[in-house]
Amino acid sequence: MKKFWLFVLAVFISLIPGIIGVMFTPSHSDDLWYNALNNSVLTPDGWVFGVAWTILYTLLGIALFLVMKNEKSRQNKSKAYVLFAAQMGLNALWTYLFFGLNFVGAALLCLVALIVISIWMAIAFKPFSRAAYYLIWPYIAWLLFALYLNGTILLLN
Repeated sequence: MKKFWLFVLAVFISLIPGIIGVMFTPSHSDDLWYNALNNSVLTPDGWVFGVAWTILYTLLGIALFLVMKNEKSRQNKSKAYVLFAAQMGLNALWTYLFFGLNFVGAALLCLVALIVISIWMAIAFKPFSRAAYYLIWPYIAWLLFALYLNGTILLLN
């Protein structure tokens, strides 16, 4: 039962950036700023982002759980936890910069930092759980796609 609650906690923690992001992400067709932007032809419909982020945050939560429950490792998990917290903070910050403040360039720089930290986090998770390491890569791939979308908006507007 203890592992179940640890799993629930890990997934909940991983959803925090998404919960914060909902406060700034456009949810209606009346978001004048976002709707006025020129976007990439590869920009998916809005509902795709909600589904993708929910899946990706859940995968991050599972990865965090796998690291948390690993009792065999003699290595200190502090670095992995700090990197996880840093990527969560940068993830929430990107949403605020992009949608909250409409700072597209600053959001792009934040996204680059987020990608670097996320790769570093994946590497830090690997000694504790190879599965956790692999669960982070879809998130990184989506971040790279987000980098393309953010960069395209910066160039086209």
